[in-house]
This record gives sequence, C-alpha cells and structure tokens, in this order.
Amino acid sequence: MNMLSRFTANCVLQSQHKTVFNVLPIICGQVRSKTKEVEKPKPGLGIQYRRIVHFKDKYTIEPLKITHLAGRDPVTGRVVAKGIGGGIKQKYHWIKWERDGPTEGAPQEERVIQIMDDGCRTAKIALVGVGDELKYILATENMKAGDLIRTSKFIPRIPVRPNEGDAYPLGALPVGTRIHNLEKNPGFPFHFIHAAGTYGTILRKFDDKVVVQLPSKREFAFDRTCMATVGRLSNINHNKEHIGSAQRNRELGNRPRSGLWQRKDGRFGRKIRKLPPMSVIPPPSPKAVEPIKLTLVL
Repeated sequence: MNMLSRFTANCVLQSQHKTVFNVLPIICGQVRSKTKEVEKPKPGLGIQYRRIVHFKDKYTIEPLKITHLAGRDPVTGRVVAKGIGGGIKQKYHWIKWERDGPTEGAPQEERVIQIMDDGCRTAKIALVGVGDELKYILATENMKAGDLIRTSKFIPRIPVRPNEGDAYPLGALPVGTRIHNLEKNPGFPFHFIHAAGTYGTILRKFDDKVVVQLPSKREFAFDRTCMATVGRLSNINHNKEHIGSAQRNRELGNRPRSGLWQRKDGRFGRKIRKLPPMSVIPPPSPKAVEPIKLTLVL
C-alpha cells in the first residue's frame, strides 16, 4: 500500500506541476512583455503620412498650423512611407472647395486680390473677395490680381462664353472648354483636377450627362449640374522643374535612400567586370555524309 500511495502522490504532483508550468509562461508574457501588437498601416489607401492640418471649426483665411509626420503613422509612430522627411516648415492655406452662385439671373462677380504660392500644393492659389467674404481658390494659368471672375449655377438654353476662372455647371459650358476643380456629384466639394498645369476637356453631351476627359485621358460622364471652374491650373512648368541638388530635394521634404544600393558598383548592384577575351568564330561544320541505302534484294 505504501508503494501504491507514493505512486499516486507522485502522479498528482506531476500533474499539478504541469499545469503550473503551462500557466507560468502566459502570466510572464502578460506581465513582462514590452511589445504591443499593432496593425501596421499600408500607404496608398488615401491616408497622407506627410502632415496633419489642424483645421478650425469655421472657415478662415488665417494660415493653419501643421504637424509634420515625416512618413510615420500618427498612432504607432512607425515609418510607413520611407521617402518622406525633413522639408521647410510651411503653413497651410485653407482652400474653399465650393463655388456658390445664384441659380437664376446674372452671375455673381468676385475679385481676385492676390496670387501667391502655397508650399502644401503644386498649383498657385488666389485670394478672392466677394461681398464681406474672403476665401482662397486655386489660381488658373493667366489669372492675376484685379481680375473679375463670375460664378453661376444657372444652365441657359445656349451655352455661355466663359472667361478663365469662371465657375459654371457643366451643362452651361460649350464643348471643348478646358476645366478644373470638377465636382464628382452635384453639391459635393470639388473632387477632380487639382494638380499644377492640369485640365480636363468637355468632349460631348448626351441626355443629362456631360462627358469630360480627365488629365489621365480617361473619359467620365458627369451630371450636367456638376460645377467646374474654367481654365488650366497655374504653374504649368512644375513637372519640368530641375531640382539641381540634394539639399534642394531635402528642402522639398523628400528623404534620400539609404545609400547602400548603387546601380553598378554598390551592395547588391550590378558589378563592373572585365570583358571576356576575344573569341574566333569557327567556320560552319560540314554536313554529315548521308548513308547509302541499297534496295536490291539479294
């Protein structure tokens, strides 16, 4: 009986120890672990990892403060976009993405007060005044201070003859007009064509739709009541600008690559090797002699 009792006691102790040892790593992992499981975000999903703009409750032309992210996720602090970093400190000018005008009668006139550069976008911006209101809009190619621009939501029977900077519905503009700041749906903020030097073209009209060719050369049919601004956006030579130096590239907010990879002689790069020695091209080999087949039956 003593042997049997000792055997059962040992079995009970071993089972208790196993349960304790199985639980201990879980407890230690919860207490001593310094890592935290986070879901790393992916770039290219409509999230900007360059800056956070601190907007106010009401629209204002006062420059807004910016928090630079340098390619890092604002929550986890991990680098998501590697090519972003540094750059000259900028203030953000709040663009008003709506052009409100009368639905009947004469169009509303607005005066351009100033044309200025904005470090947070490629195209130039214009300070516009209408009544007691001041607002920023995107400047067109030939816009200058003192110009009068018109805004209307009325669609006449005969297309209007617009000037550069005017805002009209697509149904009021003639075919072939260059436009930018195009609404995706009626009543929504301007969604398309914001980059410097770009423009869309009105191709044709059918039913209640207007076909517009975007800068990507793709054609889309929009509702005829969608608002658009006439003209080509300013700073047309932006894509031809020569940076010229690494310091200038850093001022623009672009972080260089690591420097470990080089095309020809660097780490994992293409090596420069000696050419192989000269080889003589041999003459073609003679054709093999065809065997003679005898058909005579012996």
